[in-house]
Amino acid sequence: MRMLRFVTWMFPVGMMVLGAGVASCQNYPNKFIRIVTAAPGSANDWGARLIAQELTPSLGQQLIVENRGGLGAEVVAKAPPDGYTLLFYGGSVWLLPFLRDNVPWDPVRDFSPVTLALSSPNIIVVHPSLPVKSVKELIALARARPGELNYAAGTIGASPHLSTELFKAMAGVNIVRVGYKGTGPSVIALVGGEVHLMFAGLGTVAPHVKSGRLKALAVTSAQRSALVPGLPTVAASLPGYEAVSILGIFAPAKTPAAIINRLHQEIVRAINRTEVKERLFNAGVEVVGSSPEEFAATVKDDMARMGKVIKDAGIHE
Repeated sequence: MRMLRFVTWMFPVGMMVLGAGVASCQNYPNKFIRIVTAAPGSANDWGARLIAQELTPSLGQQLIVENRGGLGAEVVAKAPPDGYTLLFYGGSVWLLPFLRDNVPWDPVRDFSPVTLALSSPNIIVVHPSLPVKSVKELIALARARPGELNYAAGTIGASPHLSTELFKAMAGVNIVRVGYKGTGPSVIALVGGEVHLMFAGLGTVAPHVKSGRLKALAVTSAQRSALVPGLPTVAASLPGYEAVSILGIFAPAKTPAAIINRLHQEIVRAINRTEVKERLFNAGVEVVGSSPEEFAATVKDDMARMGKVIKDAGIHE
């Protein structure tokens, strides 16, 4: 009888808690939302500000971009799971644990994926003095001259770095990394002939390719890209190769599904607006807008594939 009374008492309490949760989702959002991302001037920052600008009218609340350094992900991981603190970031969120010891978040356990919003392929560019016109010729030259060719890369673990290391692993070649303080100095070094090649973001090297100061060989996406329709894929010469820079939105783990779904719908609608897609396309970025489940699968696949590359190459910050 005592147990029956306990259950009878707990039932309405449980319903009250559930009802409060549903109500909070229905009222979402009722205050400003902050999007945590990387430093000002980065692709992350630009993309976050564009999304914030587009979402503010549709959500009826101000979205504020908060720029942080390398520990921005930790802020979101520890934030309340109420949909008011979001993370807009790329591969460093899920690959940094492979590159550094004691990272204070778990990429799978501590975040709820919302959508893989944007994607941007790299292109292989070489200095015109390098006697190659295709990926096949580059691989043949690198195999003939092991350790003699070099490539420019900025941040350790960033897309230009890891996409080159993946290429090296799959092609079985030894191309030496020359480190620079960021993408800009890397491109300048390549244009100046200090290094032979680079796997670079399209937006950073397109003017140099157009002017003839650099020579483009291929695009790193799995399929040909509308961004550079004249370029073949690396995969055409190296089957299975794919390395693109992706940016997505995360919420803290345990954020209610209703809030995740609302954010997903609004973000996908915003980035698929014609004028927004055009702005992104002109900047060398393609719209994706995947489901939360698809984004989670992409993260896990990339962790397995690039985690192995990082481990095998002994890359560590």
